[in-house]
Amino acid sequence: MMKTYNNKAWWLVLPVFVLVAFSAIIPMMTVVNYSVQDIFDPSTRYFVGTEWYREILVDPRLHDSLVRQFIYSFCVLAIEVPLGIVVALSMPRRGLGVPFSLILLSLPLLVPWNVVGTIWQIIGREDIGLYGWTLNSLGLDYNYASNPRDAWITVLVMDVWHWTSLVALLCYSGLRSIPDVYYQAARIDRASHWAVFRFIQLPKLKNVLLIAVMLRFMDSFMIYTEPFVLTGGGPGTATTFLSQTLTQMALGQFDLGRAAAFSLIYFLIILLVTWVFYTAMTHNDDKG
Repeated sequence: MMKTYNNKAWWLVLPVFVLVAFSAIIPMMTVVNYSVQDIFDPSTRYFVGTEWYREILVDPRLHDSLVRQFIYSFCVLAIEVPLGIVVALSMPRRGLGVPFSLILLSLPLLVPWNVVGTIWQIIGREDIGLYGWTLNSLGLDYNYASNPRDAWITVLVMDVWHWTSLVALLCYSGLRSIPDVYYQAARIDRASHWAVFRFIQLPKLKNVLLIAVMLRFMDSFMIYTEPFVLTGGGPGTATTFLSQTLTQMALGQFDLGRAAAFSLIYFLIILLVTWVFYTAMTHNDDKG
């Protein structure tokens, strides 16, 4: 018998393709078009080829912002992923504590990004802010507005406060999906808590951790609103990350050609690093 194929189902996904075309592909092609032109005004532009790409790749602003961005994203992952696992392991498995803890963890995620920056702008003040006043009371000369180290720490603490809940909730969902028979076998074998975590919970969390690492890396690598509201990129350029450098180039200087080339290089860096994360973690999973 000949198998009959019915391709009418493609009509069901056609609206999705149209939506993606308008929301992603067409804007991307517009940016590619801008990146090969020198734009003076809406009616005056000249084709320059790959000139902007060559200039951006040797631009010290890109290099400095890229180094700051990688250090920041690495610190975010190094703190939030282990902390999220610890919080998830500490959460109750049954009873009234479950909905209470889930609601409590969800609260920081509901706060808009610009409001997060404003909240920490107040909390970090040394005169009325709880965080700044406490550090100064302990004898630390804290001032995030003038000290680059304090600004870095404040932006990092702000991100940890805002997004650790996401990692914890993802890990908690992964832990809840582990069948009880694994824990029953561990109790029979008198396995320690560390052994249960090392040989049962952590292997089962690999896929969840892959999602958490990729989400947190991409989001931290594209961070803009929170540090912009909190420090404005300062003091100096201490907390000026790639997204703010791009915004200054596009809107502050109205240099759309260079900004378009910058944004495409920015996008390719995120894509490349995410692919490396995904390949490394899935390769280790296949070997295991």
